Amino acid sequence: MTPPLVDVIYPILADYYPPDQAFLTHRNAYELLIAVILSAQCTDDRVNQVTPALFDAYPTPEALAEAPLDAIKDRIRSINFFNNKAKNIQATARRLLANFGGNVPDTLDAMVQLPGVGRKTANVVLSQWFKQPGIAVDTHVARVSRRLGFHGDMDPVRIEHRLKANWPKSLWSHLSTLLIFHGRTFCLSRKPLCQTCILAEHCPSESVC
Repeated sequence: MTPPLVDVIYPILADYYPPDQAFLTHRNAYELLIAVILSAQCTDDRVNQVTPALFDAYPTPEALAEAPLDAIKDRIRSINFFNNKAKNIQATARRLLANFGGNVPDTLDAMVQLPGVGRKTANVVLSQWFKQPGIAVDTHVARVSRRLGFHGDMDPVRIEHRLKANWPKSLWSHLSTLLIFHGRTFCLSRKPLCQTCILAEHCPSESVC
């Protein structure tokens, strides 16, 4: 089956889900960056429960860089892999100070130099804070776009490039948000709700349900 067209899928998703929005609570680029690092293999709800107190204690990269590592761990202990993430967010804060004047860089090449930051994290920050077009490929984006027939890849980088090649640049950032919403609402990992899915008529992957 020919993959569903952009002009068919996008309006359905955009009409059903809320306008483009951030899933992680933040007030500036630094907070968003740290929150996204913490969100790897952890729910956004859990991260949002932890970060207010974390940012009250360490409101700047300087404060986080100088904090005792054990204190950081204690504040994020309920997050998955908190030991490694505590090390990464402190190392990132120190790298921001050493290499970027304490500011979050606004290019992908610079951002992926930061500890714990890959293309997905960088694209989230670039699109949500710096308003640069980008596609952040998390597990939802990868799964939903594959089931919709947009690609047959498993590698996140290849998926990102395939989606960028086939979708208008103006839709990249919003596309990520919509696919995440859809992955959480209908196109679930183990038991997708195909019978009630808003894209059922256009989806080539009903056999997975």
